[in-house]
Amino acid sequence: MRTLDQWFAEYAVSHQNPKNKAIHYVCVPAIYFSIVGLLMSIPSGIIANTLKLNAPIIENWAVVVLIFVLIFYIRLSVSMALKIAILSAICLVINYYIGQLIPLWIFSIGVFIIAWIGQFYGHNIEGKKPSFLKDLQFLMIGPAWVVENLFSKK
Repeated sequence: MRTLDQWFAEYAVSHQNPKNKAIHYVCVPAIYFSIVGLLMSIPSGIIANTLKLNAPIIENWAVVVLIFVLIFYIRLSVSMALKIAILSAICLVINYYIGQLIPLWIFSIGVFIIAWIGQFYGHNIEGKKPSFLKDLQFLMIGPAWVVENLFSKK
């Protein structure tokens, strides 16, 4: 298994152009956020009825999936897993409140589509294919790369 630094080095090859990087800093978190919203939109009565916590922010399919996502990150780096856990918690809370105002699934699909258009536009500027076309695991590396680049002290 590759280390997080090895993943980042390979991911960075197709993310050199400053405009593409800037687009990724917006669109990758937007895609992550929208996926959390879409997962939260799946009826989760079975989870709520099983756990009986009366806490819809955590009794949903997004949390179930995010547990597995965090296991992936823990295997790479505990500190990165903690950062992604914070990002995930923020996504859960904001999506919950958006869902109180408007249909969350419609909002999430809109964000998802717009963000992917941005991603492909960025790669058009870069002149290189998205990394995930080479290895689907790069779909998990993108959020970590953004977190690392935006919040590291490098």
